[in-house]
Amino acid sequence: MSRAHAENVIKNIISEIVRECAGRGHAVTDTLVAFMVKAVVLDPRNGFNVDRTLTKQDVQKLEELCLDKLTEKCSPSLDTIKMQVYFDINYTSRREFLEEIHRVLESRLSSVSREITDSRVTSRDQLDALYRKIINYILLRSGMGSPTDSNTVKETTAALQSIFPASELGAFMVLLKRDKEQQLNELTMIVTGIRLFNKASGKAEEEIHLNELMPPVLHEALPVTSKSIEGELSVSQSLVWKYTALLEKLTQPDHQSAECDVPLVLLKQALYNTRQHEAFLKILQADARLCAKHVDILQTELSSHMKLLKETVKAKSAVPTTKVFPLFKTLSQLWCGLQDEAELLKILNSITLSLQPFLSSQAKIFSEVYLNGLLDASEVKTDKQRMSESPDERIDPAEMKSQEWFLPETTASFTELPLQYNGVCGYTLVNTDGLLLPGNPHIGVLKYNQKLYVFSSKEAALKFASSPDDFITEVAEKAKRSPELIQLLKLHQQFSSVAPYSEMQPGESLLVKPITMCESGTQTDIHPLETNIVKPYEWNEWELRKKAIQLADLRTKVTHSTQTGLSHVRRENVTQTWPPRDAASQCKRDGESNVPVPQIYLAGLRGQRDGPVVKTNLTRSVDE
Repeated sequence: MSRAHAENVIKNIISEIVRECAGRGHAVTDTLVAFMVKAVVLDPRNGFNVDRTLTKQDVQKLEELCLDKLTEKCSPSLDTIKMQVYFDINYTSRREFLEEIHRVLESRLSSVSREITDSRVTSRDQLDALYRKIINYILLRSGMGSPTDSNTVKETTAALQSIFPASELGAFMVLLKRDKEQQLNELTMIVTGIRLFNKASGKAEEEIHLNELMPPVLHEALPVTSKSIEGELSVSQSLVWKYTALLEKLTQPDHQSAECDVPLVLLKQALYNTRQHEAFLKILQADARLCAKHVDILQTELSSHMKLLKETVKAKSAVPTTKVFPLFKTLSQLWCGLQDEAELLKILNSITLSLQPFLSSQAKIFSEVYLNGLLDASEVKTDKQRMSESPDERIDPAEMKSQEWFLPETTASFTELPLQYNGVCGYTLVNTDGLLLPGNPHIGVLKYNQKLYVFSSKEAALKFASSPDDFITEVAEKAKRSPELIQLLKLHQQFSSVAPYSEMQPGESLLVKPITMCESGTQTDIHPLETNIVKPYEWNEWELRKKAIQLADLRTKVTHSTQTGLSHVRRENVTQTWPPRDAASQCKRDGESNVPVPQIYLAGLRGQRDGPVVKTNLTRSVDE
C-alpha cells in the first residue's frame, strides 16, 4: 500500500470518528480526534502498535475506543487533552502573534486602500470624496479616534492639509499603485505623529504623563489581563496544592485504603488537569509581563521623542521637513507598537478565559467543600514550601562519580536549565504511581544522555541515578496509560515509535501499513580530484549573460583588438643595456703556518714489575 493511500485511510478514520461524535451530540475537531487516536494506539492495554499493519478489525476497535473516550462525560483526563489541543492551536510565539495582528489589520484596511488606489476621479466632487477616504484610512490605521467623531475628523483633516493639501491629489493619482500605497502609509505616520505632538504640545514638559501617551485600548487591556491571569493562576495553584497533599496522604505506605472511598485515578486526573492549567497560565503570565515591560519601554521612548520634537520646533516660525518628519514618523511607530501590545494583551486574556471550561469536570467531581473535607487536618504545602523544606540536602558528586551532576555554585545560568519532565521529579512519579511533585534543582541536577533531571529529595536523586534507564522507561509507561502526561511532561520525542507486540492472528486482512520516516543526510565531496576542476566553468546563467553582453558591447566599439595565444609573443620589444666594462681588484696574499708532529715513545712497560720506564722523544722540527 502506498503512503498516499495509507494517509487517505487514516484521514477517513478520523473523519468517521468526527462524524460519529457529531451524531452523538459531541462536536470535536480533527486535531483532537487525531490526538486521541494516537493516545489510544500508544496505550499498551489496547494492544495497538504503529510498527505493524492495522487490520480491518483493528480499525473498528480503534474507532470504538476513540468514540468511547471522546464522548465520555465528566472526565478530567478528556478535559486536559482538550485543553492541550486548544492551547496548541491558539497559542504561538510573540513574533507570530504580532505578525497575525498586522495581517488582520491589513486585511481590514485592504478594501479601503483598494478604493483609494484604484479610484479614477473625473470631477471635483470625486476628488473631495477621495480626500475624505484618505482621512478615513488614516484614522482607521492609526487607531486615534473614530471616523464618526466630528472633532477627530477635523483634527485629522487639519493635520493632513498641512502636509498634503487637496490640490496635490492630481499628482497622487498619476502614481503607480505601489507608490500610492507607500505614500498612504507615509501620510498616515506623519499625520499620526502630528496629532500626538498636538496632543502634548499644550502642556509643559513636566506635565507630560506617560499614561496620557498611551492608546485608550491599552488602558483597559493591561490591568485587566494581568489581574485575570493572576486570579486564575492563584485559584489553579491552590487546587494543585490541595490535590497534591491529598494524593500524598492516600499514597503513603501506612495509609489504610479502606478509610477513603475516593478513586485515586480520578484524583490523579484532576491533579494533571490543574497542573496543566497552571503550566499554561504561567506561560501566559510570562508573556503578559513581557508586554508590560515593552509598554514601559515604548512609553519612555515616546515621552523622550516628544520632548525632543518640542525642542526642535520651539520658538521657530518654520522648521525644515527633513528634521521634523522623521520625528513624527518615530512617534507614530512607537504609538503603533503600543497598540500592538494592547492587541497582544487582549489575545492573552481571551486565551485565559477560554481555558476555564476545561476545568469543569474536576470541579464537579471534587467540589471545594468535598475536597476540604477529604483533606481534613492534612497540611497543604505550596511548591515553594516544598523546595525550602530541605535546604541542607545537596548531592555530593563524590558519592556517585559515575554520573554527572550540576550544582548552583558550579553552573552558569543554573535557573535557566531545560529540565526534563517539565521540572517534575521522575522518581516520585514512578514510586507513587503517578503523583507529580516539583523537583528542587538546588539538590542537584542529573545529566544523563544529554538530558537534565531534577528530584524532590536527595534520596530520590540517588535512587534515580542508580538506574536511570529503568525509571525513564517507567515514566514513559505511565504516560502511555495517561496520555495527558505526554504534553504535560513534554515527552513527545519519546513516543515516535512503540514497542512491537504479537503478530497478526490468522484470518485478519491487512488494511493500513505503517509509515516510518527518519531524518537522514549525506555529504559528498565537491571535487574528489583537484585535477578535474574546470577553472573557466561558470554555473550562474546570469553571469554568463553578463559576459555575453560585455562581449557584444565590445564588438560595437570603433577600435578593438584581440590577443590570442599565438600572437602574444609576436610583438616588438626594445631593451637598452650597458656594455660590460674592464675591472680589476686586488686582495691580500694567502699565508700559512705549520707545527711539529709529536713522536714520543715509552720503553720498559712490559716484563718487569717495578722497573724504570724510559721516555724517548723523537719529534723533529718543522725546518728539517
